[in-house]
Amino acid sequence: MIRDLSFSAVFMGLLVAFVGFASSFAVVLQGLVAVGASEAQAASGLMVLSIAMGAAGVVLALWTRLPLSVAWSTPGAALLVATGPIGGFEGAVGAFLLCGAGLLVAGLWKPLGRAAAAIPAPLANAMLAGILLGLCLAPFRAIAEMPMMGLPILVAWVAGGMVNRLLAVPAALAAFVAVVALGVEIPPGALSGLGADAVPALVPVMPTLSLAGALGIAVPLFIVTMASQNIPGVAVMRSAGYPVNPGPWFAVTGGFSLAAAPFGGHAVNMAAITAAMCAGEDAHPDPARRYWA
Repeated sequence: MIRDLSFSAVFMGLLVAFVGFASSFAVVLQGLVAVGASEAQAASGLMVLSIAMGAAGVVLALWTRLPLSVAWSTPGAALLVATGPIGGFEGAVGAFLLCGAGLLVAGLWKPLGRAAAAIPAPLANAMLAGILLGLCLAPFRAIAEMPMMGLPILVAWVAGGMVNRLLAVPAALAAFVAVVALGVEIPPGALSGLGADAVPALVPVMPTLSLAGALGIAVPLFIVTMASQNIPGVAVMRSAGYPVNPGPWFAVTGGFSLAAAPFGGHAVNMAAITAAMCAGEDAHPDPARRYWA
């Protein structure tokens, strides 16, 4: 196992972790707050999702020796932004539990997995487009309101992508940090907690189950997670030439989703975009050694 380790796989794995987190953590926080989470509960949810997707990715990679990547459900977080509160955050956590149970059952019970895989791609894409459209337009609205702060980030993203598409997100994040450092007045004491107290506390939430939460959050969250994350993630592995047995993969991510839900995590799933990075030749020329990424 150790002899399969390589510099290229380590670099790609770290890059995927950075890109996956930096490109969407703000959406996750916004989604949790939108369904009623306090700042402490949102921080707890973000932390437990990070731990869950990291642990699930390590478990799957070591178990299967395949370059399987796990991510939080970014479309699911965008769905939460669009949905808003239904029964408070306790109701949302109850819906997260139902979604995690659905993901677990989809992995263990083949009929449900096949039914989820049979969701028409145009229908799933239309649902996802409706959710993501507002988020895609948000940067341009920000540029219109604050051009001196928004334009440098957009220019850095475009320039980084022209050099190498993998550099687009790191370049945009670097520009964002520079803009904040130079153009935003940080309140006194805001950075005082960057020492030992910087780790957020896990905040358990007592879930409540309701029909409104099941229909308004759990079912749509399950559908977008399966249709826009899990199924494309399987397609990426298939296109890269790896053997595909998605049932256990879904079951593992569903189990970790269930474990994360009581602390505010909405869902983790198979990655799609970052999966292509780990499964590609940039991770290692030998397909059998890419799982270290």
